[in-house]
Amino acid sequence: MLILISDAFDASLASRLGALGEVTTDKNRLGEANVVLVRSKTKCTKEYIDQAPNLKLIIRGGVGIDNIDKSYAESKGIIVRNTPKSSAIAVAELAFALMLSTPNNIVTYHNGMKNGEWLKNVKRTELFGKTLCLFGIGNIASKVAERAKAFGMTVVAFDKYVPSSPLAEMKATPELAVEDADYISLHLPLTDETEGMVNKSLISHCKKAPVIINTGRALCVDANDMVSCLADGSVAWYCTDVFPSDPPAPDYPILKADHVTLTPHVGANSSENLLRIGDEAYSIMEELKNGGKI
Repeated sequence: MLILISDAFDASLASRLGALGEVTTDKNRLGEANVVLVRSKTKCTKEYIDQAPNLKLIIRGGVGIDNIDKSYAESKGIIVRNTPKSSAIAVAELAFALMLSTPNNIVTYHNGMKNGEWLKNVKRTELFGKTLCLFGIGNIASKVAERAKAFGMTVVAFDKYVPSSPLAEMKATPELAVEDADYISLHLPLTDETEGMVNKSLISHCKKAPVIINTGRALCVDANDMVSCLADGSVAWYCTDVFPSDPPAPDYPILKADHVTLTPHVGANSSENLLRIGDEAYSIMEELKNGGKI
């Protein structure tokens, strides 16, 4: 069995996978590969899959699989798996770091100090007593909810597929979920239903200007509407770790907007998380090999 590691994983994974088969990082050997491990960089399109006639398994190290044509792969008998549990802590901590840094004006204070400004008159606000609205209440959002509750926040959530949660008061519609939100954290997959979900219409239901944090998928937010809402004050701040492409095109509207905090898609990029992704990927491989599926 030939295992192609196409993107960056923890260095220890290759040696561990050697117990299950031959391991290569040579992308020119795609045509021979039985298993391909990818992260977000490799795009497993129809054309890519057609170059791999021996492929039996694609493992996406991470959560979202929108870089994989899953339906086409499965039509060719290829198993597609991801590692949804491994990234939860890393992404949740980044989401919470963005939520903490914004009301505490960390970047503003830092830049002021570097420029010789003593901005003691710029007031901070606290998370305690504020309302956090989560879109999605899966593995990552649940970790965010736990942290928010530890800070004394009220947590509400909307998730079409989860009617109840011990971590949040579930709301029946997105509009009801955002009504009282001080913070909105997005943890949605990209689907036809969620694309552009966060737009002017939804934000118009907010009673106050929220801080919005996106560590899910960029296209769940209408970028032009977000820029407009930031400009008119109906959104206080937008923090995002996700973009339509990595890196985003220079003309992506969010890049030029005021009141934004941007990070370069590093939510899953902690040293500890790379180890966890490797562990989960190895477990998937071991399970499927022992079951005779690869």
